[in-house]
Amino acid sequence: MPRVTKEQVAAARRMTAIEFLRRYRADDLVKSSARGEYELKSHDSFKINGESSLWHWKSRGIGGKSALDYLVHVEGCSFVEAVQLLCDEQPSFIPQRHEEVERQRPPFKLPEKSPTTTRVEAYLRCRGISPQVIQKCIDDGILYESLPYHNCVFVGRDADGTPRYAALRGTYTYGKQFKAESTGSDKRFGFCIAPTAESSAVAVFEAAIDAMAEMTLAGDAADKYRLSLGGIYAPEEGRDIHPPAALEEFLHRHPQVNRIEFCLDNDPPGRAAAAALARLYGERYQVAVRLPPIEGFDYGDLAQAAIEYRTKAKAKSCAIRQSQNNFPTR
Repeated sequence: MPRVTKEQVAAARRMTAIEFLRRYRADDLVKSSARGEYELKSHDSFKINGESSLWHWKSRGIGGKSALDYLVHVEGCSFVEAVQLLCDEQPSFIPQRHEEVERQRPPFKLPEKSPTTTRVEAYLRCRGISPQVIQKCIDDGILYESLPYHNCVFVGRDADGTPRYAALRGTYTYGKQFKAESTGSDKRFGFCIAPTAESSAVAVFEAAIDAMAEMTLAGDAADKYRLSLGGIYAPEEGRDIHPPAALEEFLHRHPQVNRIEFCLDNDPPGRAAAAALARLYGERYQVAVRLPPIEGFDYGDLAQAAIEYRTKAKAKSCAIRQSQNNFPTR
């Protein structure tokens, strides 16, 4: 069996993941919507900082910094094979410390606000969200339409009501859907739909639209908090999950909450994350896992399927009535 020396391992670790990708996977490496960040065409949940080389594969819950870690965990190379591949490389890129990169980021700023919400309302209604839920979010100041691109802006606020986070979603219904977060967004302050009265329950979702969709499917009931995590990080099998920043901050600010419903996507990462989160919080809270009943669906998909079903049923009913009206009489 081939072996490698400590010196070879040390040499291999000097190559950063971002330099390796730029040299040898340039066709697969593309700019993401976030400032200074890249992703892979082959794994769009893989994100890497172009300055610090810190990378994270969100769907697998793993990360690193070196090319060695990347080759082993992402491309599936054996450790020895990866070391042999890298030990003769001469790295020329010296990454900045990730903390320094974060300090250099511009401060958080909300996108400019449009005087109307016409496109946002039309888009969300097309996605199956009820007018009542849309209006509540607009009235609560956590949803608006941006300029100049007319994106949906889902706002997260701190305890003082100051906006600290914004998720953006394009309102066009064709092509690749635009998704991003405003630069400087703090993930501790997720988009959250508050109930009309104090509640001891919170439903947790991956995205803001999922929270709005589940509320729609519940008959527009503002009966509990509905919190978006802004994405999930599914753990590797057998490993614990890192507590989501948005949920931790929410629970700190709402000590009366004693029940958590995990309403994540019904796909492998969503199921893995929901199970891990249920284990993590199950000793301190009443926990329920409420995934969409259809494999591969999220709550946004359920709401959109419901409105499409109602539209088809209405069209069929109209056609039947029309045919009856046109039926010849004696």
